[in-house]
Amino acid sequence: MMKRTFALLLVFGIAQYGFAQITGSAHDFSGETWTVNTEICIVCHTPHSSNTTVGNAPLWNHEVTSTATFTLYTGGGTMDATTGQPGGSSKLCLSCHDGTVALENFGGTTTGTASVTTGDLGTDLSDDHPISFTYNTALATADGELYNPSTQDSGLGSTIDADLLFGGSLECGSCHDVHNAGFAYLLRIDNAGSALCLTCHNK
Repeated sequence: MMKRTFALLLVFGIAQYGFAQITGSAHDFSGETWTVNTEICIVCHTPHSSNTTVGNAPLWNHEVTSTATFTLYTGGGTMDATTGQPGGSSKLCLSCHDGTVALENFGGTTTGTASVTTGDLGTDLSDDHPISFTYNTALATADGELYNPSTQDSGLGSTIDADLLFGGSLECGSCHDVHNAGFAYLLRIDNAGSALCLTCHNK
């Protein structure tokens, strides 16, 4: 009875936060030959014995990348933000997308061979949007071409810092929703007319 109650709470909790949208999305691996069964969530999440070594990793079940040093975007020296090595939720994304960890390395498996065939970023992030940096009022003021995240409407019901940032930090999940099949590239906001870009960039 307790297990069934927990399962129902997990399902209702997932549905409440929109995670049910993963069905049919690019992250729905239930039909892949390397999955242990048809469960959708198990590749990334588990109700028991989860990996707690990374912050913002709810009940994490996938092997985490061991890449210690990524080549970071620098903006040619014109960027006001101070970027750090990917952390938190971005490190989870890179656990598949840096190409060093097999997709089926979950639930304790570390010998998988399947890899991301599209969207593999590698460990050189110098040509990708910067992540894992603090985006706050001070940065927006110093930059002059960013909206104040504490007051700017995100388009998702509240402000940028409430809806798009993770503990005040811009991460992969600020633009991409791994559970959302609504827009191309799992974007959180439709980027028609560069709407997603213009949520933060005051151009």
